[in-house]
Amino acid sequence: MGGVRYDVLHWGKRRDLPQNGGYVVAVDVASGRELWVQRIYELGYDAAMESDVQDRFISSMSKTFFGSKLDIEDEAGNRFLFDPATRAIEAR
Repeated sequence: MGGVRYDVLHWGKRRDLPQNGGYVVAVDVASGRELWVQRIYELGYDAAMESDVQDRFISSMSKTFFGSKLDIEDEAGNRFLFDPATRAIEAR
C-alpha cells in the first residue's frame, strides 16, 4: 500500500517492548527501512504466571476489501480494524 509493507512483529520483548505479540510494523518497500511499530492490543501480564503462556500473537492480517485498513485477528479470535494512515484502532 503506497510503497509501504505491513508486517506482524511477534517477539516485541526482544526489542525492549512491553509484550510479545500484538504489534504491526510498517516498512518502506524501496529501502527496507522500518518506519514505525504500532501496538494493536495490550496484554495484561499476571506476575503469578509465566509470561510466555500469556503471550497472544496476531494470527492473521489482511487488507480490507475496500479501503486501506488492515483487518487483524489474534490467536484468541479477537478482531481489530487498524488504519495505518491515522493509526486508529477499532475493536470489532
